[in-house]
Amino acid sequence: MNIITPTADGSNTLYNETIGEHYHSKHGALQESKHVFIDAGLKFASAGKTEISILEVGFGTGLNFILSHQYCTENNIKLHYTSIEAYPLARNLIEQTGYEAYVPKEIWASFIANYDAALKGTQSLSPLCNLEIPHIQLADFQSTRKFDIIYYDAFSVQHQAEMWSDEIIAHACSFLKAGGTFVTYAITGKLKRAVKANGCMIEKLPGAPGKREMLRAIKAVEDNSDTIYTT
Repeated sequence: MNIITPTADGSNTLYNETIGEHYHSKHGALQESKHVFIDAGLKFASAGKTEISILEVGFGTGLNFILSHQYCTENNIKLHYTSIEAYPLARNLIEQTGYEAYVPKEIWASFIANYDAALKGTQSLSPLCNLEIPHIQLADFQSTRKFDIIYYDAFSVQHQAEMWSDEIIAHACSFLKAGGTFVTYAITGKLKRAVKANGCMIEKLPGAPGKREMLRAIKAVEDNSDTIYTT
């Protein structure tokens, strides 16, 4: 069961009783999403581009998506958004989050109207935005497309260790374009080593409130492990 829970910045999250964890930071759902995925991810990776493709691991409530849709619309960037979700939430629960307060009403309305259909295939929400939410485990996801950005937003390693194994990180990174950006709220020595082992240069960035650091990584244009790794 998922329970709507307020966070420190006034925005809501959900508490997943089965997993035993919140979908977002208790220190602020909205500010975590903006800090980690929009500011450190989308704004960074989309600079100078007119089109961007995002692969998200863990669609959850859709907060990262609607904020990405808003940013790309405001900056006239064509957004192709694919988000893997093994356990999609019911639309009526998403409607209770209160997230419509954070984006223009037309973005929220198009998201809600197309959510159920996006679980079955790609939907056009606007001339600048396509959304698909494959209802599948990450380990089973396959695509010929390479993505500009990966939002890695799985539950924490303490509650979902299988989502942070070397093998699953390698599988996720295999969908990243050369020069693409991998971004996540987490940072551990094991995660850094796993991302490096898949041809990425890592950066430690200041974390969202409640976390000291977060990870951003850039996939090398040429995969040469002797030259691209950093400490």
